[in-house]
Amino acid sequence: MIFDNHYIQERIKKAEKLKEEGHNPYPANIAKGISSAEFLSIHAPLKTQDTEEKKDETQRITLTGRIKFIRIMGKAAFAKLEDSAGLVQIYYTRDDLPEGFYNTVAKRLFEVGDIIQVTGYPFVTQTGELTLHCLEMMIVSKSISPLPEKFHGLTDHETRYRQRYLDMIMNPEVRESFVLRSKIVSLTRRFFEEKGFLEVETPMMHPIPGGANAKPFITHFNALSIDNYLRIAPELYLKRLIVGGMEAVFEINRNFRNEGMDHTHNPEFTMLEYYWAYHNFEDLMALTEALFEVLKTALALPDTITYGEQQIDLTTPFRKIKWEDALVEIAGVEREQIRDKAALLSFLGSHHIEVDSALSLAKIQEEIFDHFIEEKLVDPTFLTHYPIDISPLARRNDEDPQIADRFEFFIAGKEIANGFNELNDPQDQLERFKAQAAQKESDDEAMHMDLDYVRALSYAMPPTAGQGIGIDRLVMILTNQHSIRDVLLFPAMKPEAPKVESGNETACKKCGNTNEDELKPAKKGKGFFCIDGAACKKRASGD
Repeated sequence: MIFDNHYIQERIKKAEKLKEEGHNPYPANIAKGISSAEFLSIHAPLKTQDTEEKKDETQRITLTGRIKFIRIMGKAAFAKLEDSAGLVQIYYTRDDLPEGFYNTVAKRLFEVGDIIQVTGYPFVTQTGELTLHCLEMMIVSKSISPLPEKFHGLTDHETRYRQRYLDMIMNPEVRESFVLRSKIVSLTRRFFEEKGFLEVETPMMHPIPGGANAKPFITHFNALSIDNYLRIAPELYLKRLIVGGMEAVFEINRNFRNEGMDHTHNPEFTMLEYYWAYHNFEDLMALTEALFEVLKTALALPDTITYGEQQIDLTTPFRKIKWEDALVEIAGVEREQIRDKAALLSFLGSHHIEVDSALSLAKIQEEIFDHFIEEKLVDPTFLTHYPIDISPLARRNDEDPQIADRFEFFIAGKEIANGFNELNDPQDQLERFKAQAAQKESDDEAMHMDLDYVRALSYAMPPTAGQGIGIDRLVMILTNQHSIRDVLLFPAMKPEAPKVESGNETACKKCGNTNEDELKPAKKGKGFFCIDGAACKKRASGD
């Protein structure tokens, strides 16, 4: 059980002892004192005071925070309290606290991890640290699970993601990253509102999945006895609003795609999508650049930021390069071979890359892009004029019907955004849906037929451009994080393997298997391991 640990049991006993001493370990109606940052700022002048004793005993300041460190020195102790604003040092002695409190409570029952409230006056220690000299102390919330021993933080990634609360307790910089994420979302929302866009909410459950090529999550609507799909994109609903007369709309919300997980993919993620009537994809690129200028200024970012070992120049205007030009200039394809399937297959083969020869020209070009171009788009880059074959919702280019008026936006080799002139010809859209539906047998990510959306277009949608921006990936770039899990408060995880006490001689120490016929004794120490290592690994991973 979760509380069977010996150390937890000892802390539970201390919580009971607090009750016996008349101190509720979980009191209510506690008003927080001033923040650690306010304390350090307001009383900073004490550090420059020209007196032998730098203190102000006339003050009574209350601080509230979690104990992160304690050093007991007989009749006195120093501790570090942490709140959302940072760390502050406190000092308390036997003689300055109410009679008996130091020896019975503060010294014996307060521990690292506990949240306490203290009241006292500010002073500066001999080492020059601004500190609160405590005259009163009380428990606010008793921690019965001990924090990891290392004061410098929790480093195990698996534990950090599963127990984000513990990660934030031990690694304050993690909290700072998520505060920054919140600011980015807030600034983005304000940017679009100030540009005249209306924020809207569209359904999370769709009767027909659409708006992107992706495999959906399926759920069941009991009241109507029908299957529904968690949305893979809000696009088709937002464009219905454009048909209805809302000429500039946006939504910041979740999308769900039943796909694999890696450092840039999570099955649940946050997207900004916006649609702008009477504008084109070039307007969207200009708006994206304007958004970055706002973010840079508000977040005090330099023109060149560090992302891992890369230096990324955020100076606008950003680079723009056409799809076919990138194949030539970056991948090294000969210009005359760009639309020659056989030549492109030969190009891939010369680099020992085998692909299905039945793929369309655009799909083969996409293979070249994946292998030779994407990772080289380090500085912000708009890749424009995509093949129409891989742009089922985008408008055809007037001069070249094989090309879509579309771009994707890349930073550090990662796709950050996708935008295009929207297809508003209902007959063309119907034919493209039919072509996508024909691919369903071989491609489970191909789009479904959405006849109601075609019907909406039949009532006339004005010329419109739309874009989706991946909020999680944007935050990754601006916070120098290299896994999407580090910018999601609660990323998707496999079920946690059962935790088994090392002395339990009837269960596998790795996966918790209790079938004695499938166990063998551990070579060293107590306990057992599974005979079938592969089955054990599968059970431990939750598969």
